[in-house]
Amino acid sequence: MNLSLYSVNSFLILDAEGHRVLAKYYRPKGHPQGESKDLLTLKDQRAFEKGLWQKTKKPGADIILYDGRLAVFRHSLDLIFYIIGGATENEIMLYSALTAFCDAVEKRAVLENLDMVLLCLDETIDDGIIVETDSTTIASRVSRPKADTTEIVINEQTIMNAYQTVREKVQQRIQQL
Repeated sequence: MNLSLYSVNSFLILDAEGHRVLAKYYRPKGHPQGESKDLLTLKDQRAFEKGLWQKTKKPGADIILYDGRLAVFRHSLDLIFYIIGGATENEIMLYSALTAFCDAVEKRAVLENLDMVLLCLDETIDDGIIVETDSTTIASRVSRPKADTTEIVINEQTIMNAYQTVREKVQQRIQQL
């Protein structure tokens, strides 16, 4: 039984042809089992991703045990989202994190707003630890504040009012001395 908070080994987004859109591999130094030594090179990561995509390219299932790892995935239009954990991880927790992430990210916005996607990912998973599974909380933390649409009108009347106020304040200060 794994009682560690470090439950995510990697997060992947692959396109319909199996090409990497986003990949984030977690290798925390503080993990109870030590730092991971597998999938360190780009070549190993690409081979793993290609094999995983071959097994999951057709929609149907949403969880698979591949290469000694538990892969929870979700198809969305022409993208596939993956959360990869150890073989003994809780698949319900991994699936909850993936669902929350996918719900928080608008599907078409992945490529257009990769910075927001990475912020959502960081709000969902931090150094391999699932920290949030509520999509509305994730979305609210990373959403950009709306621009202030109230327009400030500066005209001659406004400038004269400001000048008059400053003049009165200066006169009051002088009188106090």
